Amino acid sequence: MSRLILLNKPYGVLCQFTDQGNAGSTRPTLSGLVRVPGVYPAGRLDRDSEGLLLLTDDGRLQARIADPRFKLPKTYLVQVEGEPDEASLDKLRRGLVLNDGPTRPAEARRIAEPALWPRDPPVRYRKNVPDCWIELTLREGRNRQVRRMTAAIGHPTLRLVRWRIGEWSIDGLAPGEWREIRV
Repeated sequence: MSRLILLNKPYGVLCQFTDQGNAGSTRPTLSGLVRVPGVYPAGRLDRDSEGLLLLTDDGRLQARIADPRFKLPKTYLVQVEGEPDEASLDKLRRGLVLNDGPTRPAEARRIAEPALWPRDPPVRYRKNVPDCWIELTLREGRNRQVRRMTAAIGHPTLRLVRWRIGEWSIDGLAPGEWREIRV
């Protein structure tokens, strides 16, 4: 029976079990959150992104989750600078051309501000610059793709929370909490 762990990765945590960056570095890693031997991340989240990270001990399941060939939908809640109009959201829906090629079409819609935990450190608030939230669902996963897509439509990402991967979500999990399910 394969193990699958759903983790709500906090902001600032590296998506690996050891910090292989700078010698003597003390950046937080997954080892401070999940003490389960033999599990590895299925996909990645940047250090400055939050939300759902799946960990498993099953190589086939890991590949099925992470490999873009399987087109597993990944849903993000994204706080962006400014207020994108329908024309901007349509660009996301049709797909954009980024410096590493065209993206697949995404599902994109504006949403009300979600009831999320406070981020530490908080997103910088600027009185003269509005912001809003969008829900973005992708079926691929390139390096910093969501951030690059929102920047390409003129609305840089301020906060990025992955909420769902396929049928799994972080609903009910606080940052740093995890639960194991059997698959």
